[in-house]
Amino acid sequence: MYIAVGPVPSSAGDGAGIALQDLDARGVRRGDAIVVDPQQLAEAVARADERRPRWVWNSTREWYPDLLRAGVDVDRCWDLGLTRNILAHSGSCRPSPYVDAARASATTDDGTEPARVLMPPPPPPNQHSLFDEPCDHAGPALDAVIEEFGEQLTTAAEATESGRLNLLLAAESAGSLIAAEMEHSGLPWRKDVHQDLLERTLGPRPPEGRRPAELERLAGELRTALASPSLNPDSPQEVLRALHRAGIEVTTTRSWELERQQHPAIAPLLTYKKLSRLMTANGWNWLDAWVHDGRFRPEYVVGGVVSGRWASRGGGALQIPRQVRDAVRPDDAHVFIVADAAQLEPRVLAALGQDSALAAAARDRDLYQGIADQGFGGDRAKAKLAMLGAMYGATSGESGRLMPQLTRAYPRAIGVVEAAARSGEAGEGVSSYLGRGCPPASDEWRARQRTSTAEEQRRADAAARARGRFTRNFVVQASAAEWALCWLAEIRRRLKASSIPEPRSRIALFLHDEVVLHVPSEQAGDAAVILEDAARAATHLIFGDIPIEFSINTVTVVSYADAK
Repeated sequence: MYIAVGPVPSSAGDGAGIALQDLDARGVRRGDAIVVDPQQLAEAVARADERRPRWVWNSTREWYPDLLRAGVDVDRCWDLGLTRNILAHSGSCRPSPYVDAARASATTDDGTEPARVLMPPPPPPNQHSLFDEPCDHAGPALDAVIEEFGEQLTTAAEATESGRLNLLLAAESAGSLIAAEMEHSGLPWRKDVHQDLLERTLGPRPPEGRRPAELERLAGELRTALASPSLNPDSPQEVLRALHRAGIEVTTTRSWELERQQHPAIAPLLTYKKLSRLMTANGWNWLDAWVHDGRFRPEYVVGGVVSGRWASRGGGALQIPRQVRDAVRPDDAHVFIVADAAQLEPRVLAALGQDSALAAAARDRDLYQGIADQGFGGDRAKAKLAMLGAMYGATSGESGRLMPQLTRAYPRAIGVVEAAARSGEAGEGVSSYLGRGCPPASDEWRARQRTSTAEEQRRADAAARARGRFTRNFVVQASAAEWALCWLAEIRRRLKASSIPEPRSRIALFLHDEVVLHVPSEQAGDAAVILEDAARAATHLIFGDIPIEFSINTVTVVSYADAK
């Protein structure tokens, strides 16, 4: 059962109302729509959600946050915007006017490499709540929502792998609900702990526009060591010139290159760079902007990366530095259960290739050691280097030397990424297991491959190899992202059905292959069981009964800094 949501003129004709329309499995209307005032929407949704419908709306981000603020959460949804993006790029979809239009409107880059990030535009400033103002800003009208939903149902049903594609669409929309709920609940964050960390590391908070005391001290030490009294250590160009004047021959100010040098200026420069990153990324201004009422509330962008991984807009939610993780602490009488899917991508590769030898290596919790024991003389480091090289395209140097050995051991698995690389180099698109597509090369990219000079040919070959490296990893990373989405959705479903109480027991953080739950201390064991059961369910949901274990490592902590 589906219920579509969208604005319509109210019965009195004095502005916009919100309509709830029952739809059948084909997207056809059942009965008349119910029209409510925006102020009554939350109550109407709460009543209707008792029937466990799948809510159909243009964007979860536009509709769900206001419902959550009103104390209403929903069980399932169909996000038209996220679905449109998947259908536009999926190689499973047959050509149709809807698919052609979606592909024509999809964002593309200049064609030199596949797009990596698909960030939607930020919401307009000062956007009113749906419950406070007439909702003419709340996306397409109900009729347009229902029309597009019908087109999407037809497109998915006619896809070459419709079962897999429909699972992906359901998981993506479930992810949109989870992202909104995570933003609403927020990640517990101790502002006092964070401030204490900054003061111990950088010194007291300086006036706006001034450096903290420790950075100023290091800047002075650096100026002395480089005999450059006016040096601005925040300017890479000035630092590079000062280094050259001191006889330090480097081409960049990146840490990996500086660490090779022997000079009294190197140590203070490296320390300055490290503390400056802390100040810029997670200093006092960041704390003021992003942490309120004991919670960090970033904006998650579901499917923000072309492979299906999430992105975030502002706050750096997907890159919480180790330096500040101690500030991430649960509420009183609560703990964090941190779970990560161990070596997820190579396990997914084993499933994609149906490679029984690699599946056997994955039966132990440490897959890389399993690979090492099978064919690399027990050398785990070599086994890991070879596998990462195969998945990411690092086929030169030591990784390249190990590739033939890896290919002989796991021909079916390596065949998957090699075929994807060749497709990418030829400008073709590739797909994840469930049908998320990496778009084919643009006409401009193809035109650049038709060269007439040796220099143009070198550039074209480099572009082809870059695209091949991307598509090689895409098929693995995108399929791993699908597994993680299904895992996340199963965790949410099982949490809602469990005895672990709301509202503070939530999925608190999601980082690609890691999930953090925030639960009462006495129910930590129950939460850990949910995480592991959900992982097994996700594997079965996507791949069926396969002889591959997707191991979950869980740890219970009272500080996120203790998780790893």
